[in-house]
Amino acid sequence: MSSGKNNSLDENGVGGETDFINETEYNDFDMNENGESDELPDLLDEIRNAHESGTSSEWDSKNFDKLLNDAQRELYPGCKKYSLLRFIVSFLHIKVMNHMTNKAFDMMLEFLKDVLPEGEILPSSFYGAMKILSGIGLGYQKIDVCKFDCALFWKENEKMDKCPICKESRWKVNNGKKKKVPQKVMWYFPLKARLQRLFMSSKTAEDMRWHEEKRVKEEGIMRHPADSIAWKDFDKQYPDFAKDSRNVRLGLATDGFNPFGNMSNSYSMWPVILVPYNLPAYKFMRKEFLILSLLIPGPRAPGKELDVFLRPAIDDLKDLFHGISTYDAYSGQNFQMRAAILWTISDFPAYGYLSGWSTSGYKAFPCCLDDTASQRLRGKICFMGHRRFLNHDHRWRKQKAHFDGTIETRSKPKEFSGEQVLRHLNSLAGVFGEFGKNPVTRKKGVDKIQGNWRKKSIFFELPYWEKLSMRHCLDVMHILKNTCESLVATLLNIPDKTKDTNKARDDLLDMGIRHELHLHDDGTRKTKPPALYVMSSSERKGFCNFLSSIKFLDGYAANISKCVKDGKLMGLKTHDYHVLLQRLIPAGIRGYLCKEVNEAIFELSEFFRDLCSKTLKMDDLERLEKNAPLILCKLEKIFPPAFFDIMIHLIVHLPKEAKLGGPVHPRWMFPFERYLGSLKKYVRNRARPEGSIAEGYIANECLTFMSKYLHGIETKFTRKRRNYDYNQDKAEELVVFSLSVRPFGLVTPPTKLSQVELDVAHKFILNNCDEIEEYRIKHKEMLQRIHPENVDSRHEDQFTKWFKDHINQLHIDKSLDVSEELWALANGPIPFMTKHYSGCIVNEVRFHTKDRDDCRTTQNSGLVVEGDHKGKHIDFYGFVKAVVELTFFHAYKMAPSGKRLKRNCPPNTNLQSEQPPTSNSTLEHQSATTGDDIQINSNNSNPTQALANGRQAIGNCLS
Repeated sequence: MSSGKNNSLDENGVGGETDFINETEYNDFDMNENGESDELPDLLDEIRNAHESGTSSEWDSKNFDKLLNDAQRELYPGCKKYSLLRFIVSFLHIKVMNHMTNKAFDMMLEFLKDVLPEGEILPSSFYGAMKILSGIGLGYQKIDVCKFDCALFWKENEKMDKCPICKESRWKVNNGKKKKVPQKVMWYFPLKARLQRLFMSSKTAEDMRWHEEKRVKEEGIMRHPADSIAWKDFDKQYPDFAKDSRNVRLGLATDGFNPFGNMSNSYSMWPVILVPYNLPAYKFMRKEFLILSLLIPGPRAPGKELDVFLRPAIDDLKDLFHGISTYDAYSGQNFQMRAAILWTISDFPAYGYLSGWSTSGYKAFPCCLDDTASQRLRGKICFMGHRRFLNHDHRWRKQKAHFDGTIETRSKPKEFSGEQVLRHLNSLAGVFGEFGKNPVTRKKGVDKIQGNWRKKSIFFELPYWEKLSMRHCLDVMHILKNTCESLVATLLNIPDKTKDTNKARDDLLDMGIRHELHLHDDGTRKTKPPALYVMSSSERKGFCNFLSSIKFLDGYAANISKCVKDGKLMGLKTHDYHVLLQRLIPAGIRGYLCKEVNEAIFELSEFFRDLCSKTLKMDDLERLEKNAPLILCKLEKIFPPAFFDIMIHLIVHLPKEAKLGGPVHPRWMFPFERYLGSLKKYVRNRARPEGSIAEGYIANECLTFMSKYLHGIETKFTRKRRNYDYNQDKAEELVVFSLSVRPFGLVTPPTKLSQVELDVAHKFILNNCDEIEEYRIKHKEMLQRIHPENVDSRHEDQFTKWFKDHINQLHIDKSLDVSEELWALANGPIPFMTKHYSGCIVNEVRFHTKDRDDCRTTQNSGLVVEGDHKGKHIDFYGFVKAVVELTFFHAYKMAPSGKRLKRNCPPNTNLQSEQPPTSNSTLEHQSATTGDDIQINSNNSNPTQALANGRQAIGNCLS
């Protein structure tokens, strides 16, 4: 940091220069215990640059001057390792990472004050520690709200004591004696400053260009929202916006949640979350990059009054579309940052709150509008009529008995553009009435002219909203979950959940279809004849036994066997339903149901499996769009009309949305539901849940931002994954010596390998080392000259010895072509320096030996390998029986970080972790004649080592 004089600041803390400390005064405190340099000086420098550029909208010069002073103050006299600032940042980060309570933090500070030498300058409480960081935090605004959600006491209403709509008092208590307490408070986290911070930090500024400068672009393939039609259409509509890759594209998500985790306590709080899609696909959905914009208080859901609470965010988004001056730490220059919302993300009820169209009743879907096909049944509304999405000449259109008893002549519903919707809403001006839930002033009933419209969405105030290709996203997560829940309940005939009820059978009677399924009335009671889509008692037992016996890969799914009880599935999470429908149900029902039912369910499973792929191809989406109505029509021929609620109908629209919006992962609720779980952990004061979350969020936001600049301490960005391996920092000459593998579960005493087994392992390594390909070619040419027959077989038998002799001779001759690594590889592993393990992690994939797997609820021992056998590529199935670490002669200096290993994939080998072995037969490697079936992974520590994954015991293969 450069030093300079500070001119006096005006009363707003703006203008003049700031007296920053010299960087040399700070360097005594920017080293951790390992001698690694922290980057806190860089952090302060970036904050200073943003201030000097005049773009920092959340600037407090006095607090920042104090922050700079704390950055050079010794924690106690003579302490050179920690400044006050570094200690506070590190200690607070430990608190946040481990969910330490404020009370525990205060007690730790009190204890440390007693332990440290006299003269320490520790704060005495959590409040004091956070006050030190007040120069970095962004804070929030508390905005009072009318008791009935009519209006905000904000801007022009800020000084009012009564609601401008319903005249309800703003205050709970207002007798002039006590402090005024508002009826309801909303927390607003200013958006502009948080987007500016993404560019103010050098850690994220470069990533905000990733979507344009580093994204791999392939025609017809979508991996990122930037590949989508909606993104590209927006760029064409606003070329000035698209010209600068730093302009931010956002998604807006909202959902209600109970902050107490007690479902018997009815309380619904609604956060509004923004996701910056400029970032790489592996970053933008991480909770560290999600931006909390609003915290809408409970205890009731806002409903259509959600627009009232969105007012501050919408006003900010209007300004952001026109641009605000922002400092870019990557380029070191100011630019006009612009931002736009591409779409909203929510479950289906919130879809109605955001769009203004009621998602209940006969016309429940906003895309079909008044042309939604629906029908009243006994006690519910069903959404059938999917034949209208078929070609006009399709034979199913004329089949009455197999469907709803009618001939289908309608075309598929017409979809309306944003401009058409806006024109229609403008024609309804004055019909909707005022916002608010006041029982005295609220509008009673619904005007026929407005149909399912309940309001004109506040998003239409954004100048680009009506021009977007897709304004609101259907949530694939909830649609798949609800579809699977209905399917499983009907197949297993689960009481109170099945769609095959007596009323559903009476619906068939009313419609005059499927007479074989009508209820039988013998005068005393009604009985249901068995249906093809309902399993018998023995079939249910077999299906549940199948689910109970499944062992998944580590981290792939929950232990579903715990949810199986008495022929029922209970306590399943949303992700469990995804695994069930996409993977397990097709395998589990095979042999139990008839061909027609199986075929329809298989196709439904494949549909969702393809739709939820992380990489989507336009050709595949065209196929899915064509197949979706066919699948639903097949289901209509099988299941009763009561099965087809609005969730089932929405399936037909999902491929079209995927074509517009790209992969579903950036547009579904999974990451946001998990984020709500993290917000729930902030609730320490159950009497003030919103306040607890607001305070916890800004503390976590500040420390997450600062943790990017810390070294020598575990942070959210440096925390190792559960299945981490050893990363190779230095690329060695040979791939087999620069591998990323972490073995675990050392077996003692180790099983000693015989020389024959070591020779087999050595041969495997040589066969899969690409760097010695020239020597293999040379050996084959030599054999060809000697005798042209059986060259491949002779090469396999003789290459190991020839290669060793050849390299040793070159080494004696001091040839420059022979490195120490190559010489060590040629001479093979040392017999008495082998280690055996019960598992290893390769490229963050966990592998266990069969013995270790047998006593666990997960399955990580199965492998499938594509190999050459008699000139053909064949998949070989088997399991890991041993993990062996081999040691080679001669060597390198050991790396300070210890063993560094990486996966060694043989040529044409594909480890498919999701596919279990189908047989226990012995695996063969590329050469079927030798029977060697070991995969070797090497490590060039001192001495040079190799890790072997034994798929079967070598001795068994040789016997």
